[in-house]
Amino acid sequence: MARAAGRVKREKGGFWIAFCAVFFYPIGWLTGRGRYEGREHIPASGGALIVANHISHLDPIFSGLIVHRSRRVPRFLAKHSLWRTPVLGRALAGSGQIPVYRESADAQQSLRAGTAALDDGKIVIIYPEGTITRDPAGWPMHSRTGVARLALTTDVPVVPMVHWGTSRVLDMYSKKFRPFPRGTITVRCGEPVDLSAYRGRPVDAAVLREVTDLLMARVRDLLAEVRDEPAPATFYRRAS
Repeated sequence: MARAAGRVKREKGGFWIAFCAVFFYPIGWLTGRGRYEGREHIPASGGALIVANHISHLDPIFSGLIVHRSRRVPRFLAKHSLWRTPVLGRALAGSGQIPVYRESADAQQSLRAGTAALDDGKIVIIYPEGTITRDPAGWPMHSRTGVARLALTTDVPVVPMVHWGTSRVLDMYSKKFRPFPRGTITVRCGEPVDLSAYRGRPVDAAVLREVTDLLMARVRDLLAEVRDEPAPATFYRRAS
Protein backbone atom coordinates (compact mmCIF):
# COMPACT_ATOMS: atom_id res chain seq x y z
CA MET A 1 0.00 0.00 0.00
CA ALA A 2 1.53 3.32 -1.01
CA ARG A 3 1.68 6.06 1.60
CA ALA A 4 -0.54 9.02 0.80
CA ALA A 5 1.12 12.27 -0.18
CA GLY A 6 1.56 14.86 2.54
CA ARG A 7 2.25 14.54 6.22
CA VAL A 8 0.57 11.58 7.91
CA LYS A 9 -0.80 12.09 11.39
CA ARG A 10 1.16 10.08 13.96
CA GLU A 11 -0.66 7.22 15.67
CA LYS A 12 -0.93 7.89 19.39
CA GLY A 13 1.20 5.58 21.50
CA GLY A 14 1.00 7.03 24.98
CA PHE A 15 3.60 7.46 27.70
CA TRP A 16 5.32 4.07 27.44
CA ILE A 17 5.85 4.27 23.67
CA ALA A 18 7.40 7.71 24.16
CA PHE A 19 9.50 6.26 27.00
CA CYS A 20 10.80 3.47 24.76
CA ALA A 21 11.50 5.89 21.91
CA VAL A 22 13.77 7.91 24.20
CA PHE A 23 16.02 4.85 24.45
CA PHE A 24 15.51 3.23 21.04
CA TYR A 25 16.56 6.20 18.89
CA PRO A 26 19.91 6.81 20.63
CA ILE A 27 20.71 3.08 20.74
CA GLY A 28 19.88 2.80 17.04
CA TRP A 29 22.13 5.75 16.24
CA LEU A 30 25.01 4.51 18.40
CA THR A 31 25.04 0.96 17.06
CA GLY A 32 24.85 1.65 13.34
CA ARG A 33 23.92 3.86 10.44
CA GLY A 34 20.33 2.86 9.94
CA ARG A 35 19.04 2.52 6.38
CA TYR A 36 15.24 2.25 6.44
CA GLU A 37 13.83 1.14 3.12
CA GLY A 38 10.35 0.31 1.86
CA ARG A 39 8.49 2.32 4.49
CA GLU A 40 5.78 2.98 1.91
CA HIS A 41 4.67 -0.63 2.40
CA ILE A 42 3.73 0.02 6.04
CA PRO A 43 0.10 1.20 5.98
CA ALA A 44 -0.49 4.74 7.21
CA SER A 45 -3.55 3.50 9.10
CA GLY A 46 -5.28 0.25 9.92
CA GLY A 47 -3.92 -3.12 10.96
CA ALA A 48 -0.92 -4.86 9.41
CA LEU A 49 1.12 -7.93 10.26
CA ILE A 50 4.86 -7.47 9.77
CA VAL A 51 6.78 -10.74 9.32
CA ALA A 52 10.50 -10.40 10.00
CA ASN A 53 13.71 -12.39 10.10
CA HIS A 54 15.69 -12.53 13.35
CA ILE A 55 19.49 -12.40 13.42
CA SER A 56 20.31 -10.40 16.56
CA HIS A 57 18.89 -9.19 19.86
CA LEU A 58 19.15 -5.70 18.35
CA ASP A 59 16.49 -6.49 15.73
CA PRO A 60 13.49 -5.31 17.81
CA ILE A 61 15.08 -1.87 18.20
CA PHE A 62 15.39 -1.45 14.43
CA SER A 63 12.01 -3.07 13.74
CA GLY A 64 10.47 -0.59 16.15
CA LEU A 65 12.32 2.34 14.62
CA ILE A 66 11.18 1.73 11.05
CA VAL A 67 7.56 1.43 12.21
CA HIS A 68 7.82 4.49 14.47
CA ARG A 69 9.47 6.49 11.67
CA SER A 70 6.39 5.58 9.62
CA ARG A 71 4.32 7.33 12.32
CA ARG A 72 2.83 4.08 13.57
CA VAL A 73 3.09 2.30 16.94
CA PRO A 74 4.98 -1.03 16.87
CA ARG A 75 3.54 -3.94 18.86
CA PHE A 76 5.61 -7.08 19.19
CA LEU A 77 4.83 -10.68 19.89
CA ALA A 78 7.60 -11.42 22.40
CA LYS A 79 8.60 -14.10 24.92
CA HIS A 80 6.48 -13.82 28.05
CA SER A 81 9.56 -14.15 30.27
CA LEU A 82 10.52 -10.56 29.33
CA TRP A 83 7.50 -9.31 31.29
CA ARG A 84 9.24 -10.46 34.51
CA THR A 85 12.17 -8.07 33.89
CA PRO A 86 12.07 -4.89 36.05
CA VAL A 87 11.26 -1.69 34.14
CA LEU A 88 11.24 -3.56 30.80
CA GLY A 89 8.23 -5.55 31.94
CA ARG A 90 6.39 -2.35 32.87
CA ALA A 91 7.26 -0.80 29.51
CA LEU A 92 6.10 -3.89 27.60
CA ALA A 93 2.78 -4.04 29.44
CA GLY A 94 2.22 -0.28 29.29
CA SER A 95 2.94 -0.03 25.57
CA GLY A 96 0.58 -2.85 24.60
CA GLN A 97 3.11 -5.51 23.62
CA ILE A 98 1.87 -9.10 23.34
CA PRO A 99 3.41 -11.91 25.44
CA VAL A 100 3.95 -15.25 23.75
CA TYR A 101 3.44 -18.41 25.83
CA ARG A 102 4.97 -21.36 24.03
CA GLU A 103 4.33 -25.01 24.79
CA SER A 104 1.65 -24.14 27.35
CA ALA A 105 -2.10 -23.90 27.81
CA ASP A 106 -1.76 -20.13 27.30
CA ALA A 107 -0.29 -20.42 23.77
CA GLN A 108 -3.66 -19.75 22.11
CA GLN A 109 -4.07 -16.66 24.26
CA SER A 110 -1.13 -15.08 22.46
CA LEU A 111 -2.70 -15.69 19.06
CA ARG A 112 -6.03 -14.31 20.26
CA ALA A 113 -4.32 -11.18 21.57
CA GLY A 114 -2.42 -10.76 18.29
CA THR A 115 -5.60 -11.21 16.28
CA ALA A 116 -7.45 -8.69 18.47
CA ALA A 117 -4.68 -6.12 17.99
CA LEU A 118 -4.76 -6.56 14.20
CA ASP A 119 -8.55 -6.34 14.12
CA ASP A 120 -8.26 -3.16 16.18
CA GLY A 121 -6.10 -1.56 13.49
CA LYS A 122 -2.69 -2.06 15.12
CA ILE A 123 0.71 -2.88 13.61
CA VAL A 124 1.92 -6.24 14.93
CA ILE A 125 5.50 -7.48 14.41
CA ILE A 126 6.29 -11.18 14.59
CA TYR A 127 9.53 -13.15 14.28
CA PRO A 128 8.20 -16.54 13.12
CA GLU A 129 11.49 -18.36 13.77
CA GLY A 130 10.81 -17.93 17.47
CA THR A 131 14.43 -17.14 18.25
CA ILE A 132 17.57 -15.82 16.59
CA THR A 133 18.43 -17.94 13.56
CA ARG A 134 20.94 -20.73 14.09
CA ASP A 135 21.72 -20.88 10.39
CA PRO A 136 25.51 -20.34 10.25
CA ALA A 137 25.05 -18.06 7.22
CA GLY A 138 22.30 -15.99 8.82
CA TRP A 139 19.39 -17.07 6.61
CA PRO A 140 15.89 -17.67 8.06
CA MET A 141 15.19 -21.03 9.68
CA HIS A 142 12.23 -23.38 9.44
CA SER A 143 9.53 -21.38 11.25
CA ARG A 144 6.54 -21.85 13.54
CA THR A 145 3.06 -21.76 12.00
CA GLY A 146 1.52 -19.21 14.38
CA VAL A 147 2.34 -16.51 11.82
CA ALA A 148 0.12 -18.23 9.24
CA ARG A 149 -2.76 -18.49 11.68
CA LEU A 150 -2.53 -14.76 12.40
CA ALA A 151 -2.31 -13.96 8.70
CA LEU A 152 -5.32 -16.11 7.77
CA THR A 153 -7.65 -15.22 10.64
CA THR A 154 -7.39 -11.49 9.92
CA ASP A 155 -7.83 -9.56 6.70
CA VAL A 156 -4.91 -7.16 7.00
CA PRO A 157 -1.81 -6.60 4.84
CA VAL A 158 1.02 -9.03 5.60
CA VAL A 159 4.32 -7.21 5.07
CA PRO A 160 7.69 -9.01 4.89
CA MET A 161 10.59 -7.25 6.56
CA VAL A 162 14.29 -8.02 6.96
CA HIS A 163 17.24 -6.81 9.03
CA TRP A 164 20.85 -7.08 7.94
CA GLY A 165 23.88 -5.79 9.82
CA THR A 166 22.59 -6.13 13.38
CA SER A 167 24.36 -9.44 13.99
CA ARG A 168 27.68 -7.83 13.12
CA VAL A 169 27.15 -5.48 16.06
CA LEU A 170 25.61 -7.88 18.58
CA ASP A 171 25.88 -11.64 18.34
CA MET A 172 24.87 -13.23 21.63
CA TYR A 173 25.64 -16.76 20.45
CA SER A 174 29.30 -15.87 19.94
CA LYS A 175 29.21 -13.35 22.84
CA LYS A 176 30.45 -10.52 20.60
CA PHE A 177 29.50 -6.86 20.84
CA ARG A 178 31.16 -4.65 18.20
CA PRO A 179 29.48 -1.23 17.94
CA PHE A 180 32.55 0.42 16.38
CA PRO A 181 33.25 1.30 13.73
CA ARG A 182 29.59 2.07 13.04
CA GLY A 183 28.44 0.10 10.02
CA THR A 184 25.28 0.19 7.95
CA ILE A 185 22.24 -1.59 9.34
CA THR A 186 19.57 -2.14 6.71
CA VAL A 187 15.90 -2.63 7.50
CA ARG A 188 13.76 -3.20 4.42
CA CYS A 189 10.03 -3.82 4.01
CA GLY A 190 8.66 -5.51 0.91
CA GLU A 191 5.30 -5.47 -0.82
CA PRO A 192 2.45 -7.14 1.09
CA VAL A 193 2.10 -10.85 0.33
CA ASP A 194 -0.99 -11.83 -1.64
CA LEU A 195 -2.81 -14.52 0.36
CA SER A 196 -6.09 -14.35 -1.58
CA ALA A 197 -5.67 -17.95 -2.78
CA TYR A 198 -5.94 -19.12 0.83
CA ARG A 199 -8.88 -17.01 1.96
CA GLY A 200 -11.97 -19.07 2.64
CA ARG A 201 -10.13 -22.38 2.74
CA PRO A 202 -10.24 -24.56 5.86
CA VAL A 203 -7.28 -23.62 8.06
CA ASP A 204 -5.71 -27.01 8.70
CA ALA A 205 -2.13 -28.07 9.47
CA ALA A 206 -1.21 -28.39 5.79
CA VAL A 207 -2.42 -24.90 4.93
CA LEU A 208 -0.70 -23.40 7.96
CA ARG A 209 2.58 -25.01 6.96
CA GLU A 210 2.22 -23.90 3.33
CA VAL A 211 1.41 -20.29 4.21
CA THR A 212 4.21 -20.12 6.79
CA ASP A 213 6.73 -21.33 4.23
CA LEU A 214 5.36 -18.90 1.63
CA LEU A 215 5.72 -15.94 3.99
CA MET A 216 9.21 -16.93 5.09
CA ALA A 217 10.23 -17.52 1.46
CA ARG A 218 9.28 -13.89 0.77
CA VAL A 219 11.34 -12.82 3.78
CA ARG A 220 14.27 -14.94 2.59
CA ASP A 221 14.06 -13.51 -0.95
CA LEU A 222 13.92 -9.96 0.40
CA LEU A 223 17.00 -10.69 2.48
CA ALA A 224 18.76 -12.02 -0.61
CA GLU A 225 18.10 -8.67 -2.30
CA VAL A 226 19.60 -6.78 0.65
CA ARG A 227 22.60 -9.12 0.83
CA ASP A 228 22.94 -9.15 -2.97
CA GLU A 229 23.55 -12.87 -3.03
CA PRO A 230 21.47 -15.96 -3.86
CA ALA A 231 19.25 -17.39 -1.15
CA PRO A 232 19.35 -21.07 -0.18
CA ALA A 233 16.62 -23.26 -1.63
CA THR A 234 15.57 -24.69 1.75
CA PHE A 235 15.22 -23.48 5.32
CA TYR A 236 17.78 -24.42 7.95
CA ARG A 237 16.43 -26.81 10.60
CA ARG A 238 17.73 -26.89 14.14
CA ALA A 239 18.80 -30.24 15.53
CA SER A 240 16.07 -31.58 17.85
